[in-house]
Amino acid sequence: MKTVVSKVAVVGSGISGAVCASSLARNGVSVTIFESARGPGGRMSTRREITEDGKELYFDHGAPYFTANHKDVMALVCEWEAKGLVAEWKESTGIFDCVATKFIGIEKEGSSKKYVGIPGMNAMCRAMCHEPGVEAKFGTTVGTLQWLEDKNLWSPKDLDGKTLGHFDAMVASDKNVVSPRVTAVTGRPPPLDMSLVQELAPKLEEVPVLPCFCVMLAFSEPLSSFRYL
Repeated sequence: MKTVVSKVAVVGSGISGAVCASSLARNGVSVTIFESARGPGGRMSTRREITEDGKELYFDHGAPYFTANHKDVMALVCEWEAKGLVAEWKESTGIFDCVATKFIGIEKEGSSKKYVGIPGMNAMCRAMCHEPGVEAKFGTTVGTLQWLEDKNLWSPKDLDGKTLGHFDAMVASDKNVVSPRVTAVTGRPPPLDMSLVQELAPKLEEVPVLPCFCVMLAFSEPLSSFRYL
């Protein structure tokens, strides 16, 4: 007997979680996104800061731009472009050599087009999180993913143990759902008990978790006025 999936929970509202939620909703599935942050984006997040003189600064502190080569991804990018969510980015990129104190390896024209979100890199995620059929719950951290054997349903719970609903299926768009790194950072076990997904455990272990740091800088004048070389 074929199982009908009509209600799905997606953990994480980064680009993968948002695209997944959008695709499911467009195919008639009711989707609820749980995101621990105040807004969507993940590695596509945009941060807003206010300077001492009241100016607004926006930082795309995850991904400064993205490229696309696969035809299916390009179709999605074209859809976003038509909606004004992304635009081609034609600025030069390069690596700054701190020892030589100059930019090196400046790329003026790459093999792939570069795109940026409008007005920020989280624009696509934000739009998809508010599409018909998608309910986004921000500021909600999934602490435990419980499998209800008698009901054949998933039951996510928040950090206080409160049930967040019952779902036919769960989508984890962030490996932290099963990563031991969660315990090292928070002192709590990962939300998903690996014994519940034994057949997926070996594959999940192969997915790397690569933390990174970024520095957000604001300049008093456009960088185009600086001499790179």
